Amino acid sequence: MKQILVPPKKIHSPTLETVQMVEETLREAKEVLSIAEIKRRLPRKVNHNTLKVILTYLQESGKIEFTPNGAVWIFMPKEDIAAILNKGRTWT
Repeated sequence: MKQILVPPKKIHSPTLETVQMVEETLREAKEVLSIAEIKRRLPRKVNHNTLKVILTYLQESGKIEFTPNGAVWIFMPKEDIAAILNKGRTWT
């Protein structure tokens, strides 16, 4: 019997610790980082495909955005947003 469906490629799910490690590296960078530079700055090695899964998740969750030069942290915590809103607009 011929198989009709092709089984999906096995995707490695990163651990929460690894996701948080990548988040912290990007958040602290405060600049655009290439994937190669992210790998260099991580405290321990991360598989390339695992890193791609993490970066995709971070983009979909609105924490990073990709530019032609790499990824940049864009997420702003609610506390920071609230502080900005509490200041209100000042006209000069």
